[in-house]
Amino acid sequence: MARLNPWRWVVLGLAALYFLVPLAASVVFTVDVPGQGVTFDAYTQIVSTDGFVSSLLLSLELALATIAIVLLLMVPAMVALRLGAPRLRPVVEVICQLPLVVPPIAFVAGISTVLKWGPEYLSRTPLFETFVAIQNPGFPFVLVMAYVVMALPFVHRSLDAGLRAIDVRTLVEAARSCGASWPQALVRTVLPNLRGALLNAGFLTLALVLGEFTVAQLLGFQPFAVWIYSVGGSQAQLSVAVSVLSLLVTWALLLALAGVGGRTRTASSRG
Repeated sequence: MARLNPWRWVVLGLAALYFLVPLAASVVFTVDVPGQGVTFDAYTQIVSTDGFVSSLLLSLELALATIAIVLLLMVPAMVALRLGAPRLRPVVEVICQLPLVVPPIAFVAGISTVLKWGPEYLSRTPLFETFVAIQNPGFPFVLVMAYVVMALPFVHRSLDAGLRAIDVRTLVEAARSCGASWPQALVRTVLPNLRGALLNAGFLTLALVLGEFTVAQLLGFQPFAVWIYSVGGSQAQLSVAVSVLSLLVTWALLLALAGVGGRTRTASSRG
């Protein structure tokens, strides 16, 4: 095994170069202004730029709503599969992985067709107001529904890995024998043991929503990723500075998640 260590360092070094060299080039592009030298104006102007705060808040709101809905859907479903229908697990897995094989262009084309079809044929029904409400630019709930579908593969994998690491049936039966109802057994016994998996699923969903561009752009909304693209047409340095900053924030969240997960595992082992 010791002979493999140099190769591991080589692989890690190549991976670091692959990620850090483009990042360093982006940072140099944002701070090196021809004729002015090194300046950090691109970073100091981010907060005051028109649309930055509103687009970022919109993306965060969409991310929180997406995380809440996808976890409310997937956690009970995954636990129920473990307890009562293990034979359906391959079917659910295939369904949850379908968003990975459907191109985003085709996906958003189908959404656009439905949104155009609804007002035309349902204009005299109460559903017409629903079609209008989910396309409210202040909070486009249609994006939340699209992101829930797109997040299914990542959430499914995270929860499946977490459930494989614990004995769900024994935990639930023990809670039920102590008089807990099914919701209480889920909340008080299963969820605490899935804390790491829930954090992973939430982080992956957050990263997906913050970086998603195609669906939001083609549907005509402007969350954070679309705002970065629109700013890049007139202020290239500012656009790259925002991208670098968002990448660093994402890495910081990932490190924080790893720290929380490590502390959780340590506390569980001590208990």
